[in-house]
Order: sequence, then structure tokens, then C-alpha cells
Amino acid sequence: MRINKAQRVGVFVDVQNMYYSAKSMYKAKVNFAQILKRAVSGRSLIRAITYVIKTDIVKEEKNFFDALEQIGFEVRAKDLQVFYGGNKKGDWDIGIELAPRLDAAILVSGDGDFVPLVQHLKYALGVRVEVIAFGKSSSSKLIEAADSFTDLDENPREYLMKQSN
Repeated sequence: MRINKAQRVGVFVDVQNMYYSAKSMYKAKVNFAQILKRAVSGRSLIRAITYVIKTDIVKEEKNFFDALEQIGFEVRAKDLQVFYGGNKKGDWDIGIELAPRLDAAILVSGDGDFVPLVQHLKYALGVRVEVIAFGKSSSSKLIEAADSFTDLDENPREYLMKQSN
């Protein structure tokens, strides 16, 4: 991957996708500070935003959100949607309002639902789109749609922390 240090980048993190991937595959937590560092790679960071779904664990959640803010992320939180029949979904429409001010958008998620967003950013707005995620749990269509893909499975120790129970 060729990185131009003059690029203006935005980093957008799907926290739930990363959390559950790390938990199920490695029984560990994500080191979001290391991921942010890797995503920016010495370029000019315009915004770093995490998208989270609120839970019933208010105190732990607040501590986690505060930690994300101390790293340098803006935290955008919303309630989990519960549908008739018990299905749950935490959809995020990652805003493209920043695209005109970015040279590269870094999406930290392996969720294939983001393929249309990636295609829109690339082809309609001319933004380079990089995806960072755990390859084993990432959508192949998302990987294919991105300009570049960083597979965290290649060096998981760098991007994970031990799970505390």
C-alpha cells in the first residue's frame, strides 16, 4: 500500500464489528489506539469517529467511551434496534459529509453492509477507501471493493489486548 504523507484522512470505526470479531476469534479486546495509529500512518488526521451501540451496562460503557475519547476518537452512540420477533440490529449510516475534506477514508470494519458506501466514496466522490479488519471475519466483497485492505489477522498481537473477566 502506497501512503502519501500529505493525505487528509478520516477514520471510521464500527466498534461492535471489531469487538465481536476479536472476542470470538482471539478471546481478546481490540487495541483501538494501535488501530488508529496504523490507520493514520503519519498522514494528516481530519477526524476519527467510533460508532457504538448503547447497552444496559452504563458504567462500563461510559468508561469505554471515555477511553476512546482519550485516544482521540469522537464517540457516536445510539440505541440498539429491537424488531418484532426479537431480532436486533445496530445499523449505522456512516456519514459521507466529511468526504469532500478527505483524500482517504479508513473504514475499520469487516461488515459487508458497507460495500455500497465504499463504492459511493470511491466512484462518486473520488475518495480513496482503505479497510482495516480481521480478514477471517471480513466480507470478501468489502475487501474487494476497497482500494486497500489491512488484515489484522496477520499480526493480531499488535492490535489486541488480553480480555479481562
